[in-house]
Amino acid sequence: MNRRNILKTMALAGTGALMSNGLMPLQPKDKRVLRLAHLTDVHLRDADNAPEKFIKCLHIMQSLKDKPDMIFNGGDTIFDALGTDKTSVENQWQLWDKVIKAENDLPIVHCIGNHDVWGAGDKTDPLYGKKYALDKMGLNKPYHSFEKAGWKFIILDSTHPVGEGWYTAKLDDEQFDWFEKELQTTPSTTPVMIMSHIPILTATGFYEGNEKNGNWTVPGGWMHIDFNRIKKLFMQHANVKLCVSGHMHLLDKVEYNGVTYCCNGAVSGGWWGNEMYYETQAGFATIDLYKSGAFDVQYHTYSWS
Repeated sequence: MNRRNILKTMALAGTGALMSNGLMPLQPKDKRVLRLAHLTDVHLRDADNAPEKFIKCLHIMQSLKDKPDMIFNGGDTIFDALGTDKTSVENQWQLWDKVIKAENDLPIVHCIGNHDVWGAGDKTDPLYGKKYALDKMGLNKPYHSFEKAGWKFIILDSTHPVGEGWYTAKLDDEQFDWFEKELQTTPSTTPVMIMSHIPILTATGFYEGNEKNGNWTVPGGWMHIDFNRIKKLFMQHANVKLCVSGHMHLLDKVEYNGVTYCCNGAVSGGWWGNEMYYETQAGFATIDLYKSGAFDVQYHTYSWS
């Protein structure tokens, strides 16, 4: 069966359950200007039949009756570079390139995830750290912005190195200053969507941790520790509408101070070993953006069994 027939077949099969993850009321005669597919935490590797499962996801996404215009890749693109030697990292990226070239027709906007950062190699290697992933993603810097269809898109780098091969979620001062200027120079009439790998704010950080010591403990690697700093910045810019993330492999929607935060599950589910991670099934989100600044986020589950 050729690829076109596969796509037609997947369209008939549907996408399983659709979960509404947030709807901002539309204005009268509002016009949709862009439809995005948010795919995050693919964790691609040559094991657990992950390539075949990911290909199925790509086919389903591209076979939607209302096909997305582009993909927003939310990071953790490859299975792991944090604790892996260079040969393994290269093999993972080559597999990603192979699958995307053969099975995807849409442009991709990339966000770097913590597992995309090479942290187990020779520190003198020019590709050590984030440079390896940036080269593979075609990025000059791990954070960037652009405008399209009347919206401003800001892609943040959540991974702040801490010690040997570990991280916490925050923006360093250089990135925060850049972020602040990006919002200051964006007209107040231009709606803004932000993508980070690690959630800026999430309810999923509370899914475990209280049983052991009787108190909720949210690790700094699960949610931005600088949320209050970012929140104060958002309060100066009412045109910041939507923040999307991944990392947790869980699904949620948090609305706070006029900003909606959506953590949109994981393409890999439970890292390809299981379709479910706690209560969230493997899937991806579609994001419809409207001229008025309204938006609609839906989560599409899929099954590889």
